[in-house]
Amino acid sequence: MKLATMKDGTRDGTLVVVSRDLTRYLPAGDTVPTLQAALDAWAECVPHLQRLSDQLNSDAAVGDTFDQEGCESPLPRAYQWADGSAYVNHVELVRKARGAEMPSSFWTDPLMYQGGSDSFLGPRDDIRMGSEDWGIDFEGEIAVITDDVPMGASAETAASAIRLLMLVNDVSLRGLIPAELAKGFGFFQSKPSSAFSPVAVTPDELGSAWDGGRLHRPLLVQYNGSAFGCANAGVDMTFDFPTLIAHAAKTRPLGAGAIIGSGTVSNKDSDGSAGKPVSEGGLGYSCIAEIRMIETIKNGKPSTGFMAFGDRVAIDMLDEEGVSIFGRIDQGVIKA
Repeated sequence: MKLATMKDGTRDGTLVVVSRDLTRYLPAGDTVPTLQAALDAWAECVPHLQRLSDQLNSDAAVGDTFDQEGCESPLPRAYQWADGSAYVNHVELVRKARGAEMPSSFWTDPLMYQGGSDSFLGPRDDIRMGSEDWGIDFEGEIAVITDDVPMGASAETAASAIRLLMLVNDVSLRGLIPAELAKGFGFFQSKPSSAFSPVAVTPDELGSAWDGGRLHRPLLVQYNGSAFGCANAGVDMTFDFPTLIAHAAKTRPLGAGAIIGSGTVSNKDSDGSAGKPVSEGGLGYSCIAEIRMIETIKNGKPSTGFMAFGDRVAIDMLDEEGVSIFGRIDQGVIKA
């Protein structure tokens, strides 16, 4: 199934079921008004939602035209948003750029922060910022939405709780991060509202691209209309999603509707070195910070600036036939 939340003037929007090709939709109805309601009673709601999905995918005359511009993030707000850093290549570059050694534990113990989840942006909403001096950056990621996960769950138990997958733009303010981390208390102001793809997708829709823990498709990032990144989300992912979920649930249960992010998708080059830009035949990057790190390592300082007012970022993922799986995140930066 593919599920989306349409804007309707309320906080949580209206849940709809979307056709596989993202062209048409049917409202889920009064019995399942929101995605959170579906997640709260997933086993009871799935048969109804699946019937709607089957109708859409078997009859091209069924449903209304699906407009991604009218979408909220699938969960416009959530009880939990915890973002990992599963691509240790990304973490390694960050530390190398500032001349810091990476602890060996980073390869065995995931990094994770708890983000704000009360005000997600829609996938086509503007990124409103107070100043360009904050170092505005995008981060292309994958995320899963879980069912209830008990405290202390194993990775196997965590895997069985994955209900939906989405794409993410985890907006970051690089200019604010150093001072916040220096306080020793983690991110807050430097991690504003994130945006998620128009559509959330059940794992069975992904076929062989989903192996139960990793999504093996390129994450396509465009910056101001030019190709910026095409790293494969299933490659160089040190910690898979069941591992990340189990990590999050080590000391607390996770409620249905918890969102767990992968962190910035990042690949090494074929020779094992840091990735090259798309313009040089590489897989590029899923955030600006990463190319700045590589420029710093090579040249002693970065030459690529962070986002300015008027800049745009787009994040998408296509199936083997070239059809968008989740819909497209497409956002501009404007002054608040």
